[in-house]
Amino acid sequence: MLSVETSLKEAMTSIDGSMGAALVDYTSGMALGTLGGGKDLDLAVAAAGNTDVLRAKVRTMEMLGVKDEIEDVLITLGGQYHLIRPLRGRGSNGLFLYLVLDKGRANLAMARHQLKYIEAGLEV
Repeated sequence: MLSVETSLKEAMTSIDGSMGAALVDYTSGMALGTLGGGKDLDLAVAAAGNTDVLRAKVRTMEMLGVKDEIEDVLITLGGQYHLIRPLRGRGSNGLFLYLVLDKGRANLAMARHQLKYIEAGLEV
């Protein structure tokens, strides 16, 4: 099992095009750990904002009566991909992994696959 810090390092080093990664508490919007980012990518602000995105999707699914789980949410910008992946493991309820990728360097399918692998090994 991997710690939060090790999992974020794994995301940043094993996923091509990674610009920033965070583990976020869905209930508070606070980042429990971050790695990467910079002056143009404030991961604390992104964590709070993407909490709202995830909450909105959950509410919409409830209103539509969709009885399924969110695997991930993808936001595509001109030069970036933003992946939001709610965690499913024991003790991880209310958390999600957040990953920002450089669109020109990233392979989205491989990034999603690797993020799923990292989630499986994460111990919170």
